[in-house]
Amino acid sequence: MANIDHIHAMGERAFEKRGSLLSLWQEIGDHFYPERAEFITFRSLGTDFAANLTTSFPIIARRDMGDMFASMLRPTDVYWFKTVTNKQDSLSMESKLFLERASKTQWNAMYDRAAKFQRATKEGDHDYTAFGQCVISKELNTDKNHLYYRCWHLRDMAWYEDENGEPCPIFRKWKPDANRLNQEMRGNVSEAVKDLLSDPKKMFEPVEVHHAVVPAHMVEKKWRTPYVSIFYELATKHVLREEGVWTKVYSVPRWQTVSGSQYAYSPATIAALPDARLIQQMTLVLLEAGEKAVNPPLVATQEAVRTDVHQFAGGITWVDAEYDERLGEALRPMTINSNGIPHGLQMREEIKRAIESAFYLDKIGLPQMNGDMTAFETAQRVKEYMRKIIPLFSPIEADYNGSICEDTFTLLLRGGAFGPMNQIPEELLGEDIRFQFRSPLSENLDRQKAQSFAEAKQMLSETIPLDQTVPRMIDIRKALRDTLEGIGVPIAWFRDEEEMQAMDKKDQEAAQMQQALSVMDAGAQVADTMGSAAKQFSQAGAMQ
Repeated sequence: MANIDHIHAMGERAFEKRGSLLSLWQEIGDHFYPERAEFITFRSLGTDFAANLTTSFPIIARRDMGDMFASMLRPTDVYWFKTVTNKQDSLSMESKLFLERASKTQWNAMYDRAAKFQRATKEGDHDYTAFGQCVISKELNTDKNHLYYRCWHLRDMAWYEDENGEPCPIFRKWKPDANRLNQEMRGNVSEAVKDLLSDPKKMFEPVEVHHAVVPAHMVEKKWRTPYVSIFYELATKHVLREEGVWTKVYSVPRWQTVSGSQYAYSPATIAALPDARLIQQMTLVLLEAGEKAVNPPLVATQEAVRTDVHQFAGGITWVDAEYDERLGEALRPMTINSNGIPHGLQMREEIKRAIESAFYLDKIGLPQMNGDMTAFETAQRVKEYMRKIIPLFSPIEADYNGSICEDTFTLLLRGGAFGPMNQIPEELLGEDIRFQFRSPLSENLDRQKAQSFAEAKQMLSETIPLDQTVPRMIDIRKALRDTLEGIGVPIAWFRDEEEMQAMDKKDQEAAQMQQALSVMDAGAQVADTMGSAAKQFSQAGAMQ
């Protein structure tokens, strides 16, 4: 059993050290992600999230960038990941087919409706955009029959950083009601919780639970797995569940880290936060100025106006009948100078462009293509676009998608989703499984590989008349195979090398047989010709 007091003290220390971040996350949430802004404040269900804002532009900028992650890195119209190894080029066709089947099996498991993968990553994308990190758990459900993904609020999470720079140990605070806790833990709850369950009025009261995922060497019991997952009740320190796990349960993709801190930040919101504060204040001032210009305040002469000032349509304001209007109007609009409003609107547009730039929205959009552009000019525009966005998305793809896919593969492998272990090709056992991702970014690069092959073919065709040995420089079969694999042709469509060599051998044997037959046919023709000549010769001699 784990030393719960030691584990708990470690978790409390992690939450304590993270405490100063909550105020920053709260302000970021207030400006960019008000639905998630519950770090130092708590809202009721009916609270107006954006009640303190005057413009929605910072929220829209965060929303547009957060939505872009899914469309760029996890497009649902293609298999956006592929299982590979470091020795992919030298693998047999059997191993490649197994990895391809495993990729499709994993895809189907992740996009099963019950897994809730898309919902979890949707929430995670926007946490990642706003706060620079998110926490997504990957587990099997209670019945162990499908995957279950969940995105957790950063307020409830804390972690350390291990010697490899990865988040671990990881701690989570959780407050399920007593009834749900009893169901998830299969009745292994403390007596205090059982007392709540016995009272229908208290069975839905929240119970504070902590979850810790720590390296196996930190607990007393020896586990075969690299990590241990521990649930325990805070009040009683009752261990609800302790089990060895092959993954850290939680994926914690981090956008941009700072030396000395295990927590990351979003370069988008950090850059845009001053502008978000400014645009809210500017919008408020412009709204007030516009309201004054449209509905200016009034100037009233004291003791001349007898009633309240009624500015609504059809309203009447009574003035003292004895007042002499030659002294001036008893009630008149105040003169308002609105000449500064256009300048204020121009400044606001500049701030909006700065926020768009902070969220990379000016770089993510495709470049404008004119109808009269040549193919070369279009290709150069696309290359320039790729150079701008690849540094942004490539690290995210490896850290975010990579960690989720690797842990999911481990869960499915250990759960038998890929079949019995003895049916896995022997050359894959012990290999480091990793993932290649297919997205609009990588697809463009793969198409460049196909373009390179086409260009090489063209150059060879132009050079062969000058030197007949030129085709030997390139292994055409290997080049074509790599190109077809790169553009996504399924492995099941390919013949393996042994089959290709057998076909080559059969073709050679057929060619040799045809050549032998040709030689025999030529010999027969020669014999026939010689026989005819001899016959003619003998006939000529007889006539003589």
